[in-house]
Amino acid sequence: MQSGRLHGVTILIDEARWWHRGEKWCHLVSDLSYDELHDFADLVGIPRRGFQGDHYDIPESYRPRMIKAGAVSVESRELLRRLRSAGLRLSPAQRRERKADLSRTGSD
Repeated sequence: MQSGRLHGVTILIDEARWWHRGEKWCHLVSDLSYDELHDFADLVGIPRRGFQGDHYDIPESYRPRMIKAGAVSVESRELLRRLRSAGLRLSPAQRRERKADLSRTGSD
């Protein structure tokens, strides 16, 4: 696998800035498709429950492993810009709805 590339898609991870459960967390996204994001998450052992509708929440302790597996470290603003540019950014309400749908069906 090339750095940051899985099947020709760039997987992005931002800096860990958000506190939750006593640890900082960051976001993992694809700049092309949710399928490629899920493929990467499966490859590195991130459970689907970490998927928040358009991104995965990743604890800071996992971040080095994500980068070693090929995720490209970018600033949060760049990650968000590229997610929006790809048309993959959902509103908070859309993320909640998508997550609820996934919970009911067990798939995406």
